[in-house]
Amino acid sequence: MIPVFILTVLFLDQLTKFLADKTLALHQSIPIIRGVFHCTLVHNRGAAFGVLKNQTAVFIAAAVVAIFLIYTHLRRQVSQGFFMYRVSLCLILAGALGNLIDRIRYGYVVDFLDFRIWPVFNIADSAITIGAIILGYSILLRKEPPRACIL
Repeated sequence: MIPVFILTVLFLDQLTKFLADKTLALHQSIPIIRGVFHCTLVHNRGAAFGVLKNQTAVFIAAAVVAIFLIYTHLRRQVSQGFFMYRVSLCLILAGALGNLIDRIRYGYVVDFLDFRIWPVFNIADSAITIGAIILGYSILLRKEPPRACIL
């Protein structure tokens, strides 16, 4: 189940980025719900909110390390552990992979979801954010610490 879930999120991320890149010109914005939600093509060369622009090598290295640690941890937790904990790690892993693919392929991350009150983002960013929220929640609910620690 875990590989299918990760690959599905990764596929949706890459497909939507491909469609946004082929449909929109850079910085072009198409209103879906005027003033609320637009599709706006942005090339993000930084981290969240465009912080640390043009540090591609740092982001690639950090993503590779994070992906390795999460994947290793998930392999140890396959038959044990809290379901939501594993789901959260799968979401974070899929999102990290999606943005890593962009950074390696283009040198930037393709962002296109624009809610006008928040910086433009993508499916991978959403997966990482949702995964982090679920991870925090699952850790708080857990009666015992995870058996295999990531660090």
